[in-house]
Amino acid sequence: MSSHMNWRRVYDFWFPVDLSGSGVAAHWQMLTWWMRGGANAELHQFAPLVHAGKAGQLDHWLGTPRGRLSLIIVLDQFPRGLFAGTPEAYSSDLETLRIAEEGFRNGHYDALTSPYERFFYFLPLAHAEGPDHLDRMRRIVAISERVVEEAPEHLKPVWQFSLSQAQANFDIISRFGRFPHRNPVLGRTSTPEELTYLAKGDFVHTRSLPESASSAISAIG
Repeated sequence: MSSHMNWRRVYDFWFPVDLSGSGVAAHWQMLTWWMRGGANAELHQFAPLVHAGKAGQLDHWLGTPRGRLSLIIVLDQFPRGLFAGTPEAYSSDLETLRIAEEGFRNGHYDALTSPYERFFYFLPLAHAEGPDHLDRMRRIVAISERVVEEAPEHLKPVWQFSLSQAQANFDIISRFGRFPHRNPVLGRTSTPEELTYLAKGDFVHTRSLPESASSAISAIG
């Protein structure tokens, strides 16, 4: 796969349908595909792009809002599926954060119109560990609260779930200053408090979707 490939192929893969006029079940179904590994079996085709992106060979995508978003997806989402359980899953987090923050400053984030585009755009703020992590999580919670307020009534449960995830991650970073579930993968020593947390196995990123989501998806079978 050429590093000169247009960002549109990544964008169209990650956002295959227009959800703007869809019912809540379609939204839950797409969220399940995104966040619960549904896309992982297809990600192997993009592995060369991940390596190209890490090497800076896709920086020409940064000239447009959706091009920037597509590079964020390549560097933030794809490694988590392709390299799960290895340090490589997190190895581009800081660079992706830099790319996202630049887009907040230059207007690219504001130019995105879909709440899902914006959702995946701001995830690097949550994913990248660092000294300002808690401040970034505060920003995400505030953004998520606005999304819930602005969402159509029938979609509020979808975005309320997203908000609850952001709040839970805020609590984790407030408590530990990092994501303890990464410690074994990254070879970090866990504190006694982190070991207690890890033993419970209740990790934010693996929590089930609400029962209402399962019911809605089953209804469209």
